[in-house]
Amino acid sequence: MSRILTRRRVLAGMTAGAAGLVAGCDQLGNAPAVRDLLFKGEDAQRWLQRGLTARNALAPEYRPDQRSPIFRSNGTARPDTPAYAAHAAAGFADWRLAIGGMVARPLSLSLEQIRSMPARTQITRHDCVEGWSAIGKWSGPRLSRLLDLAGLRDGARYIVFHCADRLGGRPYYESIDLIDAFHPQTIVAWAMNDRLLPIPNGAPLRLRVERQLGYKHAKYVERIEAVASLDGIAGGKGGLWEDIADYDWYAGI
Repeated sequence: MSRILTRRRVLAGMTAGAAGLVAGCDQLGNAPAVRDLLFKGEDAQRWLQRGLTARNALAPEYRPDQRSPIFRSNGTARPDTPAYAAHAAAGFADWRLAIGGMVARPLSLSLEQIRSMPARTQITRHDCVEGWSAIGKWSGPRLSRLLDLAGLRDGARYIVFHCADRLGGRPYYESIDLIDAFHPQTIVAWAMNDRLLPIPNGAPLRLRVERQLGYKHAKYVERIEAVASLDGIAGGKGGLWEDIADYDWYAGI
């Protein structure tokens, strides 16, 4: 519940401006001692979950008839930039996914190339931090395949997803570590419910990282970057919501 309230406060603050955002923050949540305790709790949760489950343990998958009749959009429903509008008007014909950072072979892949790759299809439940969930069918290549094509260099520890949408003027981004990046259910999805991914749900490409909460499933992905540390990325906490509202970086479910 505290995360839901924090998210609403942040959104309201972005509408009112930066001053409103700062004013809406909880004084207790901003206290260094409390923040340190929360982050230590997040680390404990990550290590506990990974200690109790196998590295490649799968999130539950469902039958086609169990899919939700409506799979709502959350966050950005359509990036409000001229570049994205031009891509959408052209059916994303010229959209390319860049893969770089600490890789041996930087890539720039077209949607045609990505859609021609072997795809994993999975029907999974999406759990939003705001309390709702929905079951949908997703298809796309495993992220591990893309990373293998690029060839991770020694020292790479995290994978960062840079997105076309912006929230309050800030570019959306998210990140995961290599354990989740190479999980068999972590895919770069281009299809949803047997159709091309709709714009409200992240077209043309979105991340599906099925063992984590919804805000980790970055939409409108245009660049993937392998890094050794998250310190130099935006606010340094590994994601937009982590930076501006102290969401957990590891949002395991």
